[in-house]
Amino acid sequence: MANKALRRFCALMLGLLFAGQALAELRVGVMTMQPGAIFWERFGHNAIIIDDGNRPISYNFGFFDPTEPGFAGNFVKGRMNYVLAALPLEQDLDYYRRAGRGVSIQWLDLDDAQKQKIQSRLVFLAKPENARYRYDYFTNNCATQVRDVLDEALDGQLKRQMVASSLGNTYRSESVRLAWPAKWMALGFDLGMGRAGDKPLNRWQDAFIPMRLQQSLREAKGPSGGPLVLAEQPVLPDTLPPPPAELPQWSLTATAIGLALAAVFFFIARRAPRWAAALQLGFWGLCGLIGTVLALVWAFTEHRFAYANENLLLFSPLAGLALILYFGRKRSELCRKAYLLAVKAVALSAVFAVLLKFGSTGGQSNMIWILITLPLHWLVAKTALQAEARK
Repeated sequence: MANKALRRFCALMLGLLFAGQALAELRVGVMTMQPGAIFWERFGHNAIIIDDGNRPISYNFGFFDPTEPGFAGNFVKGRMNYVLAALPLEQDLDYYRRAGRGVSIQWLDLDDAQKQKIQSRLVFLAKPENARYRYDYFTNNCATQVRDVLDEALDGQLKRQMVASSLGNTYRSESVRLAWPAKWMALGFDLGMGRAGDKPLNRWQDAFIPMRLQQSLREAKGPSGGPLVLAEQPVLPDTLPPPPAELPQWSLTATAIGLALAAVFFFIARRAPRWAAALQLGFWGLCGLIGTVLALVWAFTEHRFAYANENLLLFSPLAGLALILYFGRKRSELCRKAYLLAVKAVALSAVFAVLLKFGSTGGQSNMIWILITLPLHWLVAKTALQAEARK
């Protein structure tokens, strides 16, 4: 009996020894992928790496299934489902290697219990029944998922550090900055984002951008009081041009564009009134189309950061009504009065956007759109009203 008890004791001690050695060898890292060339890659990406000394696994929260029933409709409505995938690190790196995107891993200073907690949590989340999550571009994406898993293991220590400071960024400034190499994308974000996009962010919120999370982890303290990041390991070189370090400022360019458009319209209105009428209708058509899309997004989708968009005043759906009434204004005096009222409403809407801009604090950052459209709004309305007064 004594020998049997001794053997059990030795087996138990060996098991504990091997388990302790496995935990000591276990490494947890945050892998950050720099922005890519394709428009949906502009914001970078990241994942959590679990290295048990055998085969490193990448836990990547950035997968979606385009074959999912109703995918296109849900995408339009802002109801995206993303998936956590666990795959060998080399397999995950293969795409970024071919795309020329830089990759690095920050290995974290965690105790054994924290490492085990992160690993267990990721294994649980990667199960098919748990892998899907409701994606949000700004508040629940691949970077915030990584951030939250780490913070949970650190018992909230990471969040307490990150909410205490700010870099002065907003959802708008970061989105436009990173999308800037694709100008159409940057302008689309700026035009389509409402007042909620201009809320100042602390660094916890700022971590919706993978590179901002990477930056904050570099400065964070670990459970031992030292740096949270033990080492930062370059994995793949970055061969693509980096995005701007700061949000490009182009108010002067916007002013020049607005004045140039107004000058062209003024010149054509003096020399070729029929061409001016065509430009007037084209301007109203564009404003009406943009405004209708903004209104529909607000009313019928879950793209919350597009709600209450003050650019609706500059690109009013009423412009589309003015376009329609233009062709019916000669049918009756009532139609003519309705047309004149619509013309005035479109112009006054743009004026109200200016009053709202300068009459409130903490409003929407849409000055460039005011500078571009206001001169043309004024000239188009003046020309249209003068044309009707002469008849």
